[in-house]
Amino acid sequence: MTKKLEIREVNQFSPLTLAFLGDAVYEQLVRERLVIEANMSAGKLHDMKIKLVCSSYQSNAIEMLKEHLTEYEYAIYKRGRNASGNTVPKNANACEYRRATGLECLFGYLHLLGEKQRIDELFDLIWNFNGVKES
Repeated sequence: MTKKLEIREVNQFSPLTLAFLGDAVYEQLVRERLVIEANMSAGKLHDMKIKLVCSSYQSNAIEMLKEHLTEYEYAIYKRGRNASGNTVPKNANACEYRRATGLECLFGYLHLLGEKQRIDELFDLIWNFNGVKES
């Protein structure tokens, strides 16, 4: 991304729009980390990626991450979690899916603000959390 936005500009996006972007940001982080840490076939990488980006994994991740969020980041997460209009995939639990949407909303929000360092910090916590990693 070349242009970072101001907070007032980012706040104008709907939480589901932020989650749409955050989903891609989060998945790219997962893919990059898998490629760097695991030299294996694309099929195996794909299978691992699916486990790490599913709603149950992201739900567990945000539960662990909550204590590390600023008050403002937590408010953004809740904005995404509470957004209406989520259609829950048939293989997902509704509560987990909403929490995952909140996490994606937070990642999209931080991305638009150009907060790469903070995104990396949060993702590192998620990646290194053994309870989540083993899911």
